Amino acid sequence: MSFFKRLKDKLTGNPIEEEKVVAINEEEAAEQKQDEATKPAQIEATVDEMEKAEDLSVTETSIETETPVAIEDQEQQEVQEVAVVEEPVQEKKPSAWSITQKFKAGLEKTRNSFTSKVNDLVARYRKVDEDFFEELEDLLLQADVGFETVMELMDKLRFEVQRKNIKDTDGIQTIISEKLVEIYEQGEEDLIELNMQPKGELTIILFVGVNGVGKTTTIGKLAHRLKSQGKTVVLAAGDTFRAGAIDQLQVWGDRVGCEVIKQSEGSDPAAVMYDAIRAAKNRNADVLICDTAGRLQNKVNLMNELEKVHRVISREVPNAPHEVLLALDATTGQNALVQAQTFKEATNVTGIVLTKLDGTAKGGIVLAIRNKLHIPVKFVGLGEKMDDLQPFDAERYVYGLFAEGLDKELQNSED
Repeated sequence: MSFFKRLKDKLTGNPIEEEKVVAINEEEAAEQKQDEATKPAQIEATVDEMEKAEDLSVTETSIETETPVAIEDQEQQEVQEVAVVEEPVQEKKPSAWSITQKFKAGLEKTRNSFTSKVNDLVARYRKVDEDFFEELEDLLLQADVGFETVMELMDKLRFEVQRKNIKDTDGIQTIISEKLVEIYEQGEEDLIELNMQPKGELTIILFVGVNGVGKTTTIGKLAHRLKSQGKTVVLAAGDTFRAGAIDQLQVWGDRVGCEVIKQSEGSDPAAVMYDAIRAAKNRNADVLICDTAGRLQNKVNLMNELEKVHRVISREVPNAPHEVLLALDATTGQNALVQAQTFKEATNVTGIVLTKLDGTAKGGIVLAIRNKLHIPVKFVGLGEKMDDLQPFDAERYVYGLFAEGLDKELQNSED
């Protein structure tokens, strides 16, 4: 099975397999209904035998009163079991497909710019030769994939073309997609999973990033996501220096339904964190999300402030913060790499949240960040809506880059 066929089965669900599941569930439901119809008669027959064998009026009365209740409980349990079987079949496919479509729509600008050029390249070069590789290399660099990533991809492509003795460009987009996913994942698993603590323990997530990258908005969207999972979330307004930052976080707190712990503008951010941790513990909150200032112009002050905040959090909750998420604006391109490097030096960044990915034509920056800094991209912003903050998925991301070309190649292979 080709790479993209496996990808499509994963993202949208295999229609043939889903039909089989539905058919099996319908058969099981029919059998259970038939059992429900026959079981009352079977139970009545058993009761009659017991009555004849024991011939006791007390037992007779007990059976007559208890049996209908037992039948009713059993029927109700069986109906619930049927419902449990049917629900995932109805929800699974739309959920997977809708998320895939978010990636496709969110990467439209990059795809329109990058993929159209790749399509032109494939049309002009019917044979895979060194000239083809050189032009493809230039296109990837223009999409901000990053020099190191492009060089690694070119090496992998050349090896694959030689190994499979590929002469023409038919199917080359599938191979490019597969190698990009391999480069991003590098054999690692569960890169996007947040380090959530066991139930009953407080998880602390520290957000860092320069002003203007959409950090506060992302905090609000992540709080909404966690609340929809049934978690109690508290927000800490640790950006006490930027005018309006506290009010902006309060607006998001009101919108999402989360309490915001804050002090007056100009207060010590570490003191805000101390109060927020105490408040979160008193309220038995599951998650505390902490905002911080983003003054990159003075690197020394930034580092000192973040170190102090980190120290206060670690003192109050051992091994915290459990996640340090760096918000980066995808539209800034290679400048985002410089920011990421600076914050990586200032604090132990555990993951990237790439905002405004839908607003850039250079979405290849995702690969550059992962390959150069070795920090996983955990979430991406794909739009303005509350649920447009999505966990990053390398395969969905690559599909978003090459959607039309991959669909065409799949269709040709099936024909």
